[in-house]
Parts: sequence; structure tokens; C-alpha cells
Amino acid sequence: METLKITLVQPDIVWEQPAANLENYNKLLSGERLTDLIVLPEMFTTGFSMQPMKLREKMDGPTVQWMKQLALQKKAAVTGTLIIEEEGKYYNRCLWVSPDGSVKHYDKRHLFTMAGERQHYTAGKERIIVEHMGWKFCPLICYDLRFPVWSRNNEDYDVLIYMTNWPSARHHVWKSLLVARAIENQAYCVGVNRIGSDATGKTYRGDSAMIDPKGFATYMGSAEQAETFKISYSDLHRFRKIFPVLYDRDAFTMA
Repeated sequence: METLKITLVQPDIVWEQPAANLENYNKLLSGERLTDLIVLPEMFTTGFSMQPMKLREKMDGPTVQWMKQLALQKKAAVTGTLIIEEEGKYYNRCLWVSPDGSVKHYDKRHLFTMAGERQHYTAGKERIIVEHMGWKFCPLICYDLRFPVWSRNNEDYDVLIYMTNWPSARHHVWKSLLVARAIENQAYCVGVNRIGSDATGKTYRGDSAMIDPKGFATYMGSAEQAETFKISYSDLHRFRKIFPVLYDRDAFTMA
């Protein structure tokens, strides 16, 4: 598809209250919104919690069912991360749910040591590239943004997505790295963040963003909202043809 519509959802997450958060997303996404992809933030039902034993869900749990219903209702893919238990381990897992109900997942590779995430969750080992409506997407999670090798565009993906709970204290880093990832990978870069504050005392100022392959950014500000952006497949690939940076990229493998 030439033009793709991506809806970024920037919520004020209610701490560790999945039902209340899902109700809020239903309100934010109500109406006749036409979109092809809905992107939710990191741990969108709980906030960035280190209580997986209390909050974990299975892959057939209520949030996954909600995502499937939303994807079917909107005829759009839905992606976001939540706490998943599998074989006795806990994951900060990105789910990609297609309108047909199929589910793919990516487990967060870089766990945030400073918040103790590594003590509670198991790190992922593999990236995924998802194809949807003729586009290729690379979904990643929060702290992954700081690691350009893991984000590197080796598969000619079109859109790089970061789902986050990125605190206000590192706001400058957020904006700087999103732009850098878009430029160096010659891809659209989507960053979805929350607003408000959580029970640990951290505050979040939002600034979810859509950044084009040249690094020009549109930020959503600090209000709770869902905003839909349009991106162009032909614009992206015309730019890559005129200025073929990816042709000269280094060849390497990621362990």
C-alpha cells in the first residue's frame, strides 16, 4: 500500500490496573477512526512494573483477547507490550496482532538494569521483522533505543517502532536517539511514550513521535491522546534510491 496510516496512542497509564487501562484505550480509540496500525506503549496495561508474579498474563489471556478484538474491529494491526509468563519465565513482550487474529511477538532484548528489570524478566534473543500491507516493520522496546547495533536496518525494513515508558528526566535523550535511529537506518521511526507519573515517582512527558527517514520529526506533546499519521512508501524508497546510504552499510552479524 502506498499510504499507510499509523495511530500512536499516548496514555496516562493507571498503575498496575489492567482493566482500567483497557477501558481508557477503548475511549481513546472510539469513533470511526480509520487506520492500518495502532501502536500502544510499553507495558500498556500496568505501567513499567517490576511485579511480574502479580501482573503476568498468558498468551491466551484477557489483554491478548482484547488486542485481537480491537484488531478485528478496526481492521488494523495492533501492537504494544505487556507482561507475559511462559514456561515459568516472565517477559516484557511486544505482541503484534493482525486483523486476522494471528499473533507474533518480540521479547525485549535490552533489560533496563537501573530499574532492576533484569532481576525480574528474561531477555529476548531474537529480533523480528513483521510484514503488514506490503510494509516491513521492526518493533523494539524502550531501552533498545540506546543500542544502534540491535536497531540496525539489515533487512531493509521500512518502519522502526519503539514502544516505551521513557521518563522525563531523559527527555533530551529520547528526542535525540529517535532522530538518529531514523537517519542512520533510512526508515520511518515511530516512538510511543506515556504521560503522567507512576508509583515509583517517575514522571513522563509523552512526546510520542513520527520521524521521517531524513530526521524531520512531528511530536505529539504531553496530552493524553491518540493521533494518526500518514506515511508514504514511494517517498521512502525514492529517497533511498536518490541517496543510497544503506548500500554502504557494514556487514556484520548480531550475537
